[in-house]
Amino acid sequence: MTPQELKNSILQLAIQGKLVEQRAEEGTAAELLEKILAAKNAKSAKKNLTRSRGARGENKTSATSASPREKIPDDEKPFDIPESWEWVHINQVAETSLGKTMDKEKNTGDYYPYLCSINVYWDGISLEKVKEARFTVEDKEKYLLKKGDLLICEGGDVGRSAIWNFDKEMYYQNALHRVRFYEGVLPQYFRLMIECYKGLGIIERYCKGVTIKHLVQNSLYAIWFPLPPLAEQKRIVAKIEELLPLIDRYEKAWSRLEDFNKRFPVDMQKSLLQMAIQGKLVEQRAEEGTGEELLEKILAAKNAKSAKKNSRAESQSRREKKTSALSASLREKIPDDEKPFDIPESWEWVRLGEIGSWASGATPSRTHAEYFGGNIPWLKTGDLTDGYVSSTPETITELALAKTSVRLNPVGSVLMAMYGATIGKLGILKIAATTNQACCACIPHDGVWNKYLFYYLMARRKDFVKMGEGGAQPNISKEKIVNSIIPLPPLAEQKRIVAKLEELLPLCERLK
Repeated sequence: MTPQELKNSILQLAIQGKLVEQRAEEGTAAELLEKILAAKNAKSAKKNLTRSRGARGENKTSATSASPREKIPDDEKPFDIPESWEWVHINQVAETSLGKTMDKEKNTGDYYPYLCSINVYWDGISLEKVKEARFTVEDKEKYLLKKGDLLICEGGDVGRSAIWNFDKEMYYQNALHRVRFYEGVLPQYFRLMIECYKGLGIIERYCKGVTIKHLVQNSLYAIWFPLPPLAEQKRIVAKIEELLPLIDRYEKAWSRLEDFNKRFPVDMQKSLLQMAIQGKLVEQRAEEGTGEELLEKILAAKNAKSAKKNSRAESQSRREKKTSALSASLREKIPDDEKPFDIPESWEWVRLGEIGSWASGATPSRTHAEYFGGNIPWLKTGDLTDGYVSSTPETITELALAKTSVRLNPVGSVLMAMYGATIGKLGILKIAATTNQACCACIPHDGVWNKYLFYYLMARRKDFVKMGEGGAQPNISKEKIVNSIIPLPPLAEQKRIVAKLEELLPLCERLK
């Protein structure tokens, strides 16, 4: 249950007469209404007496104004209430009016502060942004707020309410209903009741308008409200004020739990990736060899390929033989101050450029229409989704491949975005494809599992993003990528790491 749902439940119990007990000695709401009606009639009679002292017609009006009250039809009752309570309309127990209509061209008088809906919140009145407008002497008398007045938003967040509790001169505009209750009715009780009605959706039922809702005055008058005796109103308000701090405490605890629940899957995913690249997700097995031995094979294969390529140049044969004899043990080691964490002894720190062939793409000139619309997939960084790439929105032609610097990357290539907001976004090709210049593609050497590289780049995404900071257009170059380091486990362990990640990472997604 959310904090708001808990509060709504408590308010609902309150206005149904289930939060505090009823006490016979406190009388009934029917008796309270009699007193209110008598006071209204006395006030009306006094007012009429000044117009025509002793006039028969006026005396007759004051004597007959206490006509039978309208009773709520059974099918309009939203819920049951105690027998000692009564259903009432707000204009039976209060004087209500909308505020002044603001018209700069027509308004006259001096400038005075006034409230509008942006000042009214469920937890009180905000005086941070109080506007001013012209008010005449008659306006001031009509729209002056008094302490204890309830203000209800007529539009916007319809029904949002607060009580004016300040000892200062203030007026109000026509986006607000001002409700001034007769003696015997607590504004605090009605404010809580309106908040409950808002939560139950009752207020909206009476609103006018389709796209923009408004609670016009006649609609406000049409709503039935449950009224308890005054003493019970006070006990209800006191009980809710006693419970509100507990609801606040519950809200803080609930928010912490919600925040934890939201962060947990992401944090767990990050932890799993970090454990994987530190050699802590699966065990090391001596029979699988070492990263150094794997690197020896990778370098030997590269050198053999290079030697074969250059075998036609006899003048270079000695140099090639010398190069091919270079072993992993003789290569330049990664300095300790570059290593971000410790790795198992059987692993080896290497540069990304050592474990694959890296190249960025290109964008064929848009002025050559013949370069686009062919059968060769052409990928932009926005097409990367941290998963497999099996199609692209755009394609290029064989002519573009032949005439421009685009590179056709084979199935299994690992892609990484280098520019802008997409820096670090990844993909693995399930199709042979070209890319634009904002994307760097790696064709891993034999002995390097493409998914292991993919997950390593994902684990270090923040580091690559930081590399791109500092310029007007954040970007990382291919040089920065190939000079970055990666821990290299034996191939069999790479595959076991990937298998374990693909077993656990979907659980993180399900937790989201």
